Amino acid sequence: MTTSRGRQIVLAARPSGAIWEAVLPLLNDFARVPVSGLIAQYNGVPQGGGTDRLPVTMRQILSKRLTVRGFINYDFAVEHYAGFLREVGAGVAAGRIRYREDVVDGLENAPGAFIGMLEGRNFGKLIVRVAA
Repeated sequence: MTTSRGRQIVLAARPSGAIWEAVLPLLNDFARVPVSGLIAQYNGVPQGGGTDRLPVTMRQILSKRLTVRGFINYDFAVEHYAGFLREVGAGVAAGRIRYREDVVDGLENAPGAFIGMLEGRNFGKLIVRVAA
């Protein structure tokens, strides 16, 4: 998305791995990049065959004068949660907002589901359904 001042805002907010490396060279000068998770690094497998990409990344951040800001969703929860529930709840009820969940049955399957999530095998929210 580009603002009225021509500034770019990146909405894909997990800047890491192959997607980050593909997007980084395309960013406009002064783009803003929100960071809300680093799931590509959670399983500890180095990206790029173990090549340290930090110097390249930092050079791009500096030369493009990017703003990279980390945030945790609960930083804004108190202020925005009630309004979020009203707006999104109405959108879901009206069919304007759809969501997708991957459901795995049985607590015994939770470890495999968790590993699959880290490897990107799920789409949407991963839920492990257990018997009551």
